[in-house]
Amino acid sequence: METNWYFILAIIAIYFLAPALFKDRSPIPETSGNVHKPTKAAEFEALLKSTTNIVVDFYADWCPPCRAIAPVFSKLADKYAIPGHLAFAKVNVDHVNDIAGRYGVSAMPTFVFFQDGKPSPVDAKLPNPGASVVLADGGNIERIRGADPTSLTAVTLALYEKAKATAGIKGDADGEN
Repeated sequence: METNWYFILAIIAIYFLAPALFKDRSPIPETSGNVHKPTKAAEFEALLKSTTNIVVDFYADWCPPCRAIAPVFSKLADKYAIPGHLAFAKVNVDHVNDIAGRYGVSAMPTFVFFQDGKPSPVDAKLPNPGASVVLADGGNIERIRGADPTSLTAVTLALYEKAKATAGIKGDADGEN
């Protein structure tokens, strides 16, 4: 009889622990050639020096929301990247954790926006900023914590408009005027 109880307890333990033990930890596939994936701090520093505006996705392979937002981030990079003016980067916090620590990233995904090599709040119009949006003192968006495609798209569009003006590009991202 006692063995039956151990067996039942083992099954219950496996039922509750299996999702944590066996979750997908494979690398998140990158579908865009416009997303930089620095593997060393020096690579990230070089990107900061070579591009005026950068959208950085701090992520982890084991993070389900990171997996959910990855295709959105790739599509934004494909549509809005402007070499030298607007870049997109993904920093794996488990592989390049010194970068995440330097910018105070403690949740994944976290999107941080850089201008001229420094984190910089973005003046993007969000009618209803959600809990994932971290606002700076002036009301600009400092960062986004969580998989929030609406806010990420709005900030990306604001950065794209700024980068487009700096680069002297006319028209929209689809090549229309």
